[in-house]
Amino acid sequence: MTLSMLETGLRALDFECCEDVEAEAFIAKCKVQGMRDGNVYVTELPKRTKNKPIFRDDNCSFSHGKDGRYYFYFSLDDDRIGELPELLVRQASGIAQKVIRELICQ
Repeated sequence: MTLSMLETGLRALDFECCEDVEAEAFIAKCKVQGMRDGNVYVTELPKRTKNKPIFRDDNCSFSHGKDGRYYFYFSLDDDRIGELPELLVRQASGIAQKVIRELICQ
């Protein structure tokens, strides 16, 4: 194992196998814990599940998560900051009207 520091200040760990082993290649998001005594523990993290949007607009989406919560997500580029208040109100109101129609139809 080789522990190094990149120019960006981030750490890098390289593991090199010293035996003849055949293993399946993989890429995963992991939690890495480096201990003071040099031991390193790597644990694969569960895959992120994305919420499927119920409604969408140009800059936002409304979804229901597996945790039983509703989510409203809005994003906008920095160079459009002047449009933010108007777009946020208009698109959030549009999504709210769609939710109200959906609730009435049930």
